[in-house]
Amino acid sequence: MIFFPEASDFIGNPSEEALTLAHPVDGDTGPFLTGLCAQAKQLGIWCSVGIHEKSPYQGKLYNTHVLINHHGDIVSSYRKIHLFDVNIANGPILMESNNTVSGTRLVAPVPTPAGRVGLGICYDLRFPEMALALRKQGAEILTYPSAFTVKTGEAHWGMFFGCESALVLLLILSRSFVFISSCSTICFKEVLLRSRAIETQSYVVAAAQAGKHSDKRASYGHSMIVDPWGKVLAECDGHSEGIAVAFVDLASLTRIRAEMPVLEHRRYDIFP
Repeated sequence: MIFFPEASDFIGNPSEEALTLAHPVDGDTGPFLTGLCAQAKQLGIWCSVGIHEKSPYQGKLYNTHVLINHHGDIVSSYRKIHLFDVNIANGPILMESNNTVSGTRLVAPVPTPAGRVGLGICYDLRFPEMALALRKQGAEILTYPSAFTVKTGEAHWGMFFGCESALVLLLILSRSFVFISSCSTICFKEVLLRSRAIETQSYVVAAAQAGKHSDKRASYGHSMIVDPWGKVLAECDGHSEGIAVAFVDLASLTRIRAEMPVLEHRRYDIFP
């Protein structure tokens, strides 16, 4: 199974151009998504990918995460519910809501050869209640295709050699190989990714855009795979395309959840 970043179809374009390049998820999906579905079918692999989806709202799109099975069929799609509206001191001013419509619901985790995959996108990573909700619905892998800004990425994304382009989970017998792509500089601690993995006892797979997209936009990169114990299994940097590989062991996940059943220990009578 391969995981691509957020906005894999295009990035860094003016909003007017983005409106002309976006396509629906149903019907005429456009050359990018149509081609990816064809490749998934030809190679017999599952794909997770972030795209721009056309919406019925004038001047706005959906930021959408699509899951494609090994037959080339779109089996699930999730529209980003948390929009990135920030004004960072000495950094970028980004108002995603200016050209994006927020989604209105979570999507149930999808059974895949690699495990039950819960769908999120980039900024969703900062909301632990969303990750916990997906875990309660049965997620074993949380995935966040991303395009983190450089400033926020340096502070809260990753620590070692990061990654940018794609993450691949290839199921072999009872284990899965995870591959990531890209490369960058040393950063700080993998605060957000490891936190979501530890508190939900799930694998976290985060493929991230990297490098400069335009004069006004660059992404941090540092794609990463984290295991349910919070260990970083593999990552890439933020400068170039590449592939990183790690093992995913769902038997280990089951053991961790059984030995420390934190979901059962949660005080829903106090914290609904």
